[in-house]
Amino acid sequence: MKKLGFPLTINVVLHRHNLDRIEEILELCKSLEADRVELANTQYYGWALKNRTSLLPIPAQLEKAKQATAIAVEKQYFPMGLVYVLPDYYEQYPKPCMGGWGQKTIVISPSGDALPCQVATSIPELNFANISERTLEWIWFESEAFNRFRGTDWMDDPCRSCSRREIDFGGCRCQAFLLTGKSNATDPVCHLSPEHNLIDEVREKQDFNYSQFTYRSIYG
Repeated sequence: MKKLGFPLTINVVLHRHNLDRIEEILELCKSLEADRVELANTQYYGWALKNRTSLLPIPAQLEKAKQATAIAVEKQYFPMGLVYVLPDYYEQYPKPCMGGWGQKTIVISPSGDALPCQVATSIPELNFANISERTLEWIWFESEAFNRFRGTDWMDDPCRSCSRREIDFGGCRCQAFLLTGKSNATDPVCHLSPEHNLIDEVREKQDFNYSQFTYRSIYG
């Protein structure tokens, strides 16, 4: 890519088992002459959710990573920038779901289903229109799935009365459903959520047995 003159972005998924090598990762990206680097901690969906207590970093690792990335930014290792994304579970407020559900993003699955985000199918109550049957315009403006959590009218408190309701839009809908069983719940990552204890409990019960993972069965 560099020989062809294309800008090179490297995205690295971080978790407890590689975060201690953050300095090596940065040096590797530097040696490859990356123009931009994104260091993104694991999002806990699917099999990552099943292995969450073994993958979630501990605070000391995050502090080390923070210091290492600060040095890389100060020394301008990467001309187009370095992005370091903390795990949601260590944030005070949730991230906006894809910049806001149905606000910016449309994802087309291999089967042709149009989704507001990559893992929207984890919410079983939603039905997704297919591009073989509907136009993208209809899907974006009219479909139930794209309108279900668009804006703020769907919110209950504490989101409805929160000054951040149009900043984080209640957080991730899929994460809220996976953790609480309610797709319209405040994302438990938020410290204002009545179910924030679910996040506290995970941090307190981290699994320090590095070899203990749940794997997919080869038999399905």
